[in-house]
Amino acid sequence: MRPIRRAASPIDSDYDDYTKAKPALIGRLGSYCSYCERPIKTNLAVEHIQPKAGDDGHPELIGRWTNFLLACVNCNSTKKDKKVDLDKLLIPDRDNTFRAFQYTEDGKISVSTRLTSPESSYAQASLELVGLDKKMLRALDANGVQVEIDRVSQRMQAWVKAQTAETMIQQQPQNNLLKDMAIGWAISEGFFSIWLTVFANCPNMKLRLIRAFKGTEESGCFDMETGSPITPAPNPDDLSLGGKV
Repeated sequence: MRPIRRAASPIDSDYDDYTKAKPALIGRLGSYCSYCERPIKTNLAVEHIQPKAGDDGHPELIGRWTNFLLACVNCNSTKKDKKVDLDKLLIPDRDNTFRAFQYTEDGKISVSTRLTSPESSYAQASLELVGLDKKMLRALDANGVQVEIDRVSQRMQAWVKAQTAETMIQQQPQNNLLKDMAIGWAISEGFFSIWLTVFANCPNMKLRLIRAFKGTEESGCFDMETGSPITPAPNPDDLSLGGKV
């Protein structure tokens, strides 16, 4: 999960229609799911951190800016009306969620081995909340070719693209046009955390990536000289139960 800063609401009161917050959220965070990091051009939803309805719903927060993120249909439908204990979960608007997870070329996301025991339980609960620990769904087209339809396979695809870019830049480390092209690929492909993982040994590219994805540098979760994650998260907007990781 990419750490983000939503910052202060663009209006002085709660939204009378929460869908009206979508343009401002996209403007500050980009057109990406706040959980799985996929780029979503259509059907990107305003997601309520605390659910709107159900036994654990918070109808009083339906129009509250600080309760909004963006979500794809997969993450949104998996999370649905589940109970959200902010003290037992890691949320990208208040924790350094990049540091909490590790990404591998097989498309899997797992809990980082750097976390303490309580932090690990929070991270695992966060994966389960939106189904980021689900296995790959395999589907074939009419010609028997596998179709990339789920989040695992799409992460694998992004890893290949990032690794290709990283290899080219290693071969031509002074080529800024190549670096700009790689950033363009990253913005198009999404999956910020995968790109930052692949470029772990290239501080210059890490800084470019952090600056390129809206709301990421603003989170304060990265050292803007080295690109290394800062923990605990600074939680600049002083959000409830933030800064756990």
